[in-house]
Amino acid sequence: MARRPVLVCGAILLSVLLLLAVTFTCSRAKNVVASARPPVRFFSAEAPVVDLYLGQLEQVERLRGAAEVSVIFFYAPWCAHSIAARHEVQEVARRLVKQVQFVAVNCWWSQGKCRKQKSFYQYPVIHLFYKRFGPIEYKGPFMASYVERFILRVITPLTYLPSRATLQDFLSFHEPGVVGYFQFSSSPQPPGYITYLSSALQALKRDFRGAVRFGVVTSRQVAESISVRDDQTVYLHRHFNSSLIFPSWERNFTSEGICSWVFEHRETVLQWLAPTGAKSRLLEQELTKGPALLLFLPHNPLGPGPDLLLTQIADVAVRYHSCSDSPHHHHPSDHYYYSGPSQPLSPPLCCLSVVLPKPHPLPGSTSRVCELCLNQSQSNPGRSPRCTFPSQTTGGAAVLQSYLRRCCLPVAVTATATTVACSNILSSYSPSSGRYSACCRTLGQLGVSLPPQQGLGLDNEGLGTPPPSPSSSQDSSQYSFPSSQDQEAGVFKGLRCRTNKTLRFYILDSALHWPLAVRLGALGNGTGDGARSFATIVNLKDEVHYVLDHRGTATVTESLEWFIRNFSTPHSPLQRRLVGRREEERPQKRPLISELTTSSFLSTDVVLFYYSQWCGYCSVLNHVIIQLARMFHGNSTVTIARVNVARNDLPWEFMVDHFPSVLLFPRHRKHLSVKFPEDTPITLPTLLLFILKHSDSAHQPMKADGSDPNPHVLLKAEFRALQGEVQTLHRARQRLSNQLAQLWRDNRRLSFNAAALETHNALLQSQNGELQRERLSLVEQHKEKSRQLGEAVRRLQELADASENLLTENTLLRVLLGALRKGDGEGRREGRRERGKG
Repeated sequence: MARRPVLVCGAILLSVLLLLAVTFTCSRAKNVVASARPPVRFFSAEAPVVDLYLGQLEQVERLRGAAEVSVIFFYAPWCAHSIAARHEVQEVARRLVKQVQFVAVNCWWSQGKCRKQKSFYQYPVIHLFYKRFGPIEYKGPFMASYVERFILRVITPLTYLPSRATLQDFLSFHEPGVVGYFQFSSSPQPPGYITYLSSALQALKRDFRGAVRFGVVTSRQVAESISVRDDQTVYLHRHFNSSLIFPSWERNFTSEGICSWVFEHRETVLQWLAPTGAKSRLLEQELTKGPALLLFLPHNPLGPGPDLLLTQIADVAVRYHSCSDSPHHHHPSDHYYYSGPSQPLSPPLCCLSVVLPKPHPLPGSTSRVCELCLNQSQSNPGRSPRCTFPSQTTGGAAVLQSYLRRCCLPVAVTATATTVACSNILSSYSPSSGRYSACCRTLGQLGVSLPPQQGLGLDNEGLGTPPPSPSSSQDSSQYSFPSSQDQEAGVFKGLRCRTNKTLRFYILDSALHWPLAVRLGALGNGTGDGARSFATIVNLKDEVHYVLDHRGTATVTESLEWFIRNFSTPHSPLQRRLVGRREEERPQKRPLISELTTSSFLSTDVVLFYYSQWCGYCSVLNHVIIQLARMFHGNSTVTIARVNVARNDLPWEFMVDHFPSVLLFPRHRKHLSVKFPEDTPITLPTLLLFILKHSDSAHQPMKADGSDPNPHVLLKAEFRALQGEVQTLHRARQRLSNQLAQLWRDNRRLSFNAAALETHNALLQSQNGELQRERLSLVEQHKEKSRQLGEAVRRLQELADASENLLTENTLLRVLLGALRKGDGEGRREGRRERGKG
């Protein structure tokens, strides 16, 4: 190797290159993803929010200790919800900067402690701390007004009640009220006060709205007004059942124990709902409990005082749940009811509404309902009243028929006015059960039951003569109410305990949930004051819901009471609300296929095709429906239409159990609608046979002279048109057959060409194989020649090395020979000198 330095240098260079290649490959396998950019401030520098954008969780404790109330905002900088809530938090921070410490923490930065120690499933997250108590997580909407209201409730969790007036005002509200009595005279901080304060904060953990209000009383005189005399007493006020005192001898006097006891025994007449809009089952869980009254109201959490509209609705809810005036009345649920200083209840009514089979010719009305009621004022006070009607007893069917014959009879009063009589008679077979009364009710155009047109005060002796009717100029179809509401209010009070269809009252903020109201039948976009209020009753079990149409001069309280009463009757006169898309303005030219909606369904005689946008097979049949519509286009006797049942509710009698479905509604026999057979394929011929078999044109009677009626002539014209269409189809079929034959011939020719190409390709493949073999032989020859040439080069190198050695040896020999010659000459000269001397 010492004789070949070039080879050594080449080997070293190759080793270095191999080492560099291995190092580069391994480095690429490690850092495939680029490192994240360092975080930046999430809040602006002008905002009064301490932004810990590096996730410094250790600084949160230091900042919390410097303020009495702290708000910690955990966010992710990429989260759209965090970005949207940033402006709301900044707005609240500017208003409460002097009272609250606002801190924002980036909990997404991978190198921060917040990401390593916290495990949040969603962002943003708001935690509140009141001194050492916390965290209190805020679970409401991220709007400035709601967030600020929640912070204010945390700042002042207790309401100070210095006098009896403030205490009475505090307990008169419909929301549950908790009062704690603590004597501050003996100690600046009496025992149990901090625990009671913590229980109020615990309640905010469960309900961010603070539906349960906590108050504190320090005066003994004020506490005695609610029969509280002992110190450290917690009092829960209830409107219907008897109020309770926290049993400290049975439960531990802790914040969690007090909060759990309050939420276990509280009474709620109005419940706020806040569906998140995502995949939440909150609304489903509440609606499955029974019929629900959903009230969409505009709500301002930072309002200066109580909402007037909410107060009126709360008053209706309280009277609806007030079942008894006596505080000692025993309820089946083992609670004691009382209603305070209110008027006594009117005698409970047991009513049965019977829809009359035929409408009566009354002006301004569409249909009538006979309301048969039992006045239970004469019932045995020692027993609970029984609701027994004549038809439910022996021999009582004749009495019931007598009521129905007298109910809703027009009685002439003047030449231009009519009225409807109410009848009252004494039951002959059950004298102790009171008297029965039958009164006529009017169903308005909007599906809202109207009040009775008159009230009678007849005795038990006979039918008597009814008093004069109202003015004939009054339209009975308008939404009107009687001038005196005392008797009606008495009937409404405690209605919850006299009906099997108990309602639950729910409040929703219309500003947040107006799209849900629109889906339930609300009109408008929710921008006006009137349009933002909406009431509906949803009965999930029966799959129906009703909408309150508030019109006329009636107040909110009156219209809501009538709405609830009509729903609570055994045979409710309310009409089911059918939700559907609004009917768009129709073009002047008749469309090929009419698109029906909820509003235009009943007024159209059609061959109806039921479909849904998610039904794949419905889309496959579109071409069949289009062809059918083209055949009947311009025909006035048959209309082809379709309806999207997924977006338009229809009456139950017109619903189908699967998609797609076809129903035929004959022109003069809509009640005899016919469904397309399910076992028959939906094709154009089968649809034509189905229409011709069941249409009105095929069932028209013959004329007296034996000639065909006009519809039959039209039917013959339709047959001729169909025959022309069939001939056209035959000609098209012949043209298609010719085209197919030509295509077959072209296909044969292409097959022959393909066979020739395959043969030529095989020949080229064989030639290519020979060329490959020749190339391989040439390569072998080239390798052999290269080997021989390398051998010759090696030998030449050896010869060159030998020649070089010989030249070196020859040079040495010459030098040696020269030296020998020089020595020999010097010897000779020395010999000569010796010889000369001698």
